[in-house]
Amino acid sequence: MKRLNLILGAAALVAVSLTASPVVNAQENGNRDENGKIVRGPYETNRFGDNWFIGVGGGINFLWSEGYDQGKISPSIDANFGKWFTPSVGMRIGYQGFSTRIWSETPSLIGPSLDTDKDMYLQKMGYMYIHGDFLWNISNAFSGYKETRFWNFVPYLHAGFFRSYGLKDVNFADNELAMGAGLLHNLRLADRLDLIIDMRATVVNGRIHQADGVAILPSVTAGLAVDLGWPNFVRTSTVLGAVEAANAEKTAILETAIVALEAANAALAEDNDALAKQNGKLAKQVKTLQAQPKFDVEAFFDDMTPAAVYFDIGKATLDDKQMQQLDFLAKNLITTADEQTKVLITVMGSADGNTGTMKRNQHLSEARGKYVFDILTTKYGISPERLLVKTEVVKKAAKPELSRAVIFTF
Repeated sequence: MKRLNLILGAAALVAVSLTASPVVNAQENGNRDENGKIVRGPYETNRFGDNWFIGVGGGINFLWSEGYDQGKISPSIDANFGKWFTPSVGMRIGYQGFSTRIWSETPSLIGPSLDTDKDMYLQKMGYMYIHGDFLWNISNAFSGYKETRFWNFVPYLHAGFFRSYGLKDVNFADNELAMGAGLLHNLRLADRLDLIIDMRATVVNGRIHQADGVAILPSVTAGLAVDLGWPNFVRTSTVLGAVEAANAEKTAILETAIVALEAANAALAEDNDALAKQNGKLAKQVKTLQAQPKFDVEAFFDDMTPAAVYFDIGKATLDDKQMQQLDFLAKNLITTADEQTKVLITVMGSADGNTGTMKRNQHLSEARGKYVFDILTTKYGISPERLLVKTEVVKKAAKPELSRAVIFTF
């Protein structure tokens, strides 16, 4: 019992000294704001692959059980795999095991031989403890997260499956549920490497070594832990600061764009005013034109004197001068008249001693009429249905040069 008290006292002394680490860590300045106050978060949620760790260690254990006065220091090993979800909260699964021993006043399967010096039986058994741990990093919780902190103090609760078994072909085994508490100390050696000191007390049924009551298995191990994935945390304020900076830049760009748009809108407003004034002037001009009497095309054609082109004697084609006259008549009178307006083409001719016989002039007049008809339909695209060709040949004309004509009437 004195040895147990010595071990527990030493463990308590180490725990007290390590508990002071948050006070020391609180003096570090990497976790303080510009006013010197400790910043504790909040923090950006880490990704699934971030902040994992794996650790192994070795040390000692000491089994204490009701009704047994003396335990014996025995070897113990640890292996753990876990993840930090926030700078203060994490979980891990682990394995603890090797062997443990305790003195008994009575023989058993795991302690059949009498030690004559002590007059007691030394029980020996192997064990393994598969456990899950809930971790709470007090250093980060109270002193704020700091990536480069040397010492982190982490109390935790654990529970799991405990199995004990006989050594050297001893036919003994027992399975129990166990639980307890522990203190984990992480000492930062490098960016991804920590020295870990793990102090654990496990409470389990005494049946693990064929006893009644409760058994307690204190242990202290030391080893190394390696960080996997991205091993740090980003404070939300940092993220928000970056977002705010990006937003400020975007806001400046938008404000510049707004100024440019306002200038463009002002220019468009001036253009709109000028166009509105111009539209007003055009509207007045339209009203003035609408107030004027309309041009009566039909009356114009009804009142106008007949239009004509003249042929040289004996010719069925027009010279250049008369072709210009026909072009003018076709473009400015015939094609611009109403499409329903009929055009009468009267081919004049005369027969006397100077101009030929009646039969020849009749033939010549028809040729002149066809000549003009073809020009109007092919060159100027006037519908043939609008054109009526008539020949008038007289035996004698007062002025024969005026009878060699094609007269257009509507």
